[in-house]
Amino acid sequence: MAFWRGQKTRQADTNSKVVSPSAAAEPARDTAPASLKPEELRRTVDPKTLGFTTTAELDPITGLIGQERALAAIEFGVSMRAFDYNIFVLGPPASGKRTALKAQLEPKAASHTKPDDWVYVYNFSDPTRPRALRLPPGRAPRFAKAMIGAIDELRGVVPALFEGDDYRTRRRTIDGEFQATQEHALEELNRRAADNNLAILRTPNGFAIAPTHEGKVVKPETFNALPESMRTEKQAQIAALEAELSSLLERMPKSEKDRRARISALNEEIARIAVAGAIDDVTAEFSDVPQVLAHLETAAADLVRNIAIFLPDSDSEHETVREPADTARDVRFRRYMVNVMVSHGASTEPQRSDPTSGAPLVDEINPVYGNLVGRIEHVAQMGTIVTDFLLIKPGALHRANGGYLLLDARKLLLSPFAYEALKRALRAREIRIEQPAEAAGILAPQSLDPEPIPLDVKVFLIGERDIYYLLAQNDPDFSGLFKVQADFDDTIERNGANNLAYARIVASIVREHSLLPLDASAVARIIEHGARLADDREKLSIEIGYISDLVREADYWARKSGHKTTTAADVDAAIDAQIQRADRVRDRSQETVDRGIVLVDTTGAKVGQINGLAVLQIGDFSFGRPNRITARVRMGSGRITDIEREAKLGGALHTKGMMILNGFIAGRYAQDFPLALAATLTFEQSYGGVDGDSASSTEIYALLSALAEVPIRQGLAVTGSVNQWGEVQAIGGVNEKIEGFFDTCAKRGLTGDQGVLIPASNVQHLMLRQDVVDAVRDGRFSIYAVRTIDQGIELLTGLPAGERDASGTYPPGTINARVEDRLRRFAENAKKFGGRFGDDKNSTPSS
Repeated sequence: MAFWRGQKTRQADTNSKVVSPSAAAEPARDTAPASLKPEELRRTVDPKTLGFTTTAELDPITGLIGQERALAAIEFGVSMRAFDYNIFVLGPPASGKRTALKAQLEPKAASHTKPDDWVYVYNFSDPTRPRALRLPPGRAPRFAKAMIGAIDELRGVVPALFEGDDYRTRRRTIDGEFQATQEHALEELNRRAADNNLAILRTPNGFAIAPTHEGKVVKPETFNALPESMRTEKQAQIAALEAELSSLLERMPKSEKDRRARISALNEEIARIAVAGAIDDVTAEFSDVPQVLAHLETAAADLVRNIAIFLPDSDSEHETVREPADTARDVRFRRYMVNVMVSHGASTEPQRSDPTSGAPLVDEINPVYGNLVGRIEHVAQMGTIVTDFLLIKPGALHRANGGYLLLDARKLLLSPFAYEALKRALRAREIRIEQPAEAAGILAPQSLDPEPIPLDVKVFLIGERDIYYLLAQNDPDFSGLFKVQADFDDTIERNGANNLAYARIVASIVREHSLLPLDASAVARIIEHGARLADDREKLSIEIGYISDLVREADYWARKSGHKTTTAADVDAAIDAQIQRADRVRDRSQETVDRGIVLVDTTGAKVGQINGLAVLQIGDFSFGRPNRITARVRMGSGRITDIEREAKLGGALHTKGMMILNGFIAGRYAQDFPLALAATLTFEQSYGGVDGDSASSTEIYALLSALAEVPIRQGLAVTGSVNQWGEVQAIGGVNEKIEGFFDTCAKRGLTGDQGVLIPASNVQHLMLRQDVVDAVRDGRFSIYAVRTIDQGIELLTGLPAGERDASGTYPPGTINARVEDRLRRFAENAKKFGGRFGDDKNSTPSS
């Protein structure tokens, strides 16, 4: 479990006096401060000052308060229509960024012109590359429906035309002419054969000519018995007829070809009539869209060529799919359908669109690759995976094209290929649907390559600040595409106007979730909790997600108690319940102290031992706990050993604090003699990481106590960082730290001698629990605000720190005099050993 100390220090809040390093004198030291007054520990709200009885009397606020900087940035980014002025909305996760963004974009989107529709259609010249067509707003669904209607009409009209009397008569005429010609030629040849006593016979192998006698075919043996002259004459006649028959048979395929050509011309004539009748209505409706007209012309030509698919016997495989209602699903007609990718509302008139209905505002909650740029789906068919242009599905970029797209930055970055796909689309200003494997340069199965669709969209990435800074530092493309940052503040000033605005936000939460109204005392308690969330009593947290959770949970406790309105008691119950659900680790930590497993003294006084304060963060819950810090000193070579760092448990900030401590000791006490000191400092029973510099003042107090051999009051705990001039500086988590030590003391019994030392600059952050404030009011606990190390050491030891007089010496008996005297003795004794000591070479050296 890692400790952190000083991680949330607000540098701008520090009230300590800044001294130039070149100053000749140290900061002036004043006397030890008195305990803070109860009213300084918590800034409360008088419900009467809010000006209402319950939130039912308030007008809810739909937007946010105190975010002028962020809203101005959004306004600028939206107004800059350039493709590279996209916006990154950054701030804490529960600050209501998405809600505020939508509230600001909705009226802008509504005032913009509605963008065009987009469809994909079959490419008759290259089926693997579907064509993208642009249509006026709202016209795409009409186009798709019109094409289905045209095919439905053809399914009914074409069979009727080809089975009608006119077509049958003309078809019979062509067939009759062909048959009459053939039959006449065969009849003439048969007549001539009969005149010569010959017959033309049909056999399995074709035609044969044989001699006849009295109308009967002569048998071969009878023919062979005839005189040779007669046989020779007949054979000559047979040869001549065979030549004529062969010529006749050779002419028959050409005649058949002519017949088929005439039938095809007839079929095409009938098909053109049918197709024109079906397509003309579509052509008339979309006569103002050249791309559609060009596609209809190509589709009509293909329909004429493939008119046979509308005839009952043309494809027995699809005999079961015949009704017009199945047209959209019939595989024979899929290439004539229209895939509507995006449409922005139907217009009231077929050829007109409403230009004032607004641009799209799309909030994509799952920005994976396919949901972002679209995808090409596949279906299993007879053991194979197939696809076509109707299986192209749109993505968020298609739906938001011409408007605004909201994306969660963290989800986008966690989705493979999605972030790079977004950047490619924004740079190219077009939406190109590719398989993820193709986008990554991996060999992928052959699929479709749809024509890209032009892109005009304003993208809003929503995320935390660390994501923004990470992208800005590591991605060279990011700053070129997201040139506007809308930074949402975590807090707002706490004043009367903002208190009322806060109450109106609570009223909006009540209305949105149909909750019980809150009375003024409940709102006052929520405002106080908002200051606690802000870690600053002069500020209010506007992390609306947390406030909304608290209001809803308070409503639960109010209803459970049978209240008609939510009261301050219900809000307190909700806060206590939130803590109770998350404080198991805190209870176990406190238990180890109560049972003496972790050693912490809250009474008495000891040399070189002091109670430091740390904050532990467990998820969203943080709490303070005391930790014993000890110091041991001896004569040495000027090194102060940081045991945490040597054990590799100390972080960089903690190490920095130790170096500052070393600079303070050397600079204050070792001006005219060498620092012959060896010291060790450690956090006792600390088995996790230690980081932050908020314990640096605590460590100085322990070291001064060990050097001066003056005991420190164990009933006091300390927090605060320090600079090399001995000024105590602000730290983070001050409320949790005070309450952590208070709980330890309260378990053992408050004596009135216990308390906490905090930096004076942290007083403005105090929003302590009411039980701590009550204990201070009753004199059972104290909180001291110190500005310098001298003030702190006086409180801890009961002795004056001491200031140098005109001769440059400290008054005898003061802490500073004792420390300097002992360091001087170390230096004098060190001469006897020649400065050679067995200090650890890895210890922190003196300046």
